[in-house]
Amino acid sequence: MVAGHLQEKNGIFYMVLCYPGTNGKSKSKWVTTKLPVKGNKKKAEAMLRDARKDFIPPEEPVKSLTSSDMLFTDFMTLWLAVAKSTIKITTYSSYSMMTNKIIIPYFKPMNLKLKDVKPSNIQNFYLSELERVKANSVIHYHAIIHRAMKYAVKTELIASNPVDRVDRPKKNAFQGNFYSEEELQQLFEAAKGSKLELPIVLASFYGLRRSEVLGLKWDAFDFVNNTIAIQHTLTTCMVDGKKIEVAADTTKTKSSRRTLPLIPQFKTMLLERLELQKEYKRVCGKCYNKKYVDYICVDEMGNIIKPGYLTNAFSKLLEKNDMRHIRFHDLRHTCASLLLKNGVPMKQIQEWLGHSDFSTTANIYAHLDYNSKLNSAQAMLTGMSDALVSVT
Repeated sequence: MVAGHLQEKNGIFYMVLCYPGTNGKSKSKWVTTKLPVKGNKKKAEAMLRDARKDFIPPEEPVKSLTSSDMLFTDFMTLWLAVAKSTIKITTYSSYSMMTNKIIIPYFKPMNLKLKDVKPSNIQNFYLSELERVKANSVIHYHAIIHRAMKYAVKTELIASNPVDRVDRPKKNAFQGNFYSEEELQQLFEAAKGSKLELPIVLASFYGLRRSEVLGLKWDAFDFVNNTIAIQHTLTTCMVDGKKIEVAADTTKTKSSRRTLPLIPQFKTMLLERLELQKEYKRVCGKCYNKKYVDYICVDEMGNIIKPGYLTNAFSKLLEKNDMRHIRFHDLRHTCASLLLKNGVPMKQIQEWLGHSDFSTTANIYAHLDYNSKLNSAQAMLTGMSDALVSVT
């Protein structure tokens, strides 16, 4: 976590974030809270705590990509700058966070040159991280370093990729939480009438991801043909030390872009929500935030429900109602488990959830597919009944 303190300027609280530069000297970045000094110190202090936790120091210019004599950590910084224009902003945000907060801090004290990076250096990094995090996290670090070193080979900075000779950790088996039908009904009752109601119901029934729920726009609903087109997403990420919203007319994968049936109960709920949103807009007048007028998950003032808020508010809702804790994303898994329980084939569940391939669905939910196992047992019993009689 970087250091930081509050500073008053022109009657506004500013956050001054302090971090070490590449030359070892301390640097600072001023970020406005937009909060007036009077009566807002506690809010400003809370924002400062969050900013210190999430802040990623901006990239500083280092030597150009011309020599394998450069430090490995400098190369990783330069590679990030190159990769930024070739990948999604959310992917870049993830790469940047893991590189600047995990990979570079580990390798920096070694002063290891790019040309001297050996498989053992990478393997030791993995072993060190496995004492701190799960294997799935290390697999993400592996992907980043491998991609970066692949670029080094491509640009002829090194002859071969040392990561090719490193053993990647085995992926953790998926262990999701699922709500039963009774628990889900209790959740619906707890959320009824709140701004969490619609996101929760949509995620539970349609198995939507958080980004898909919050990205839903009114043009995604065809109230004549009764369909929902999952085609928009809304996420937040950190880019160069700033938290930004990323609204996209694309989904996670091509398969995630799907059309689902709009059932009568949801149609009624949505039409009521549309009228309510219009009324809020009329009553609030100029105070209404028109930036998100096309979105369905907004509050009374037209402000979008942000991903971080949804995650935190969902957790607090469960705690307030003494409900078993699950993640918001586990509502998607709950949807799949209920579909399996009611005899829906795995292939159809894949299409409903928008998984890119069948193996993803099968690997995650195979252990829940008890009905198919019962059917298999019954089929074997029918086919081998005579043989079993003779055995007994």
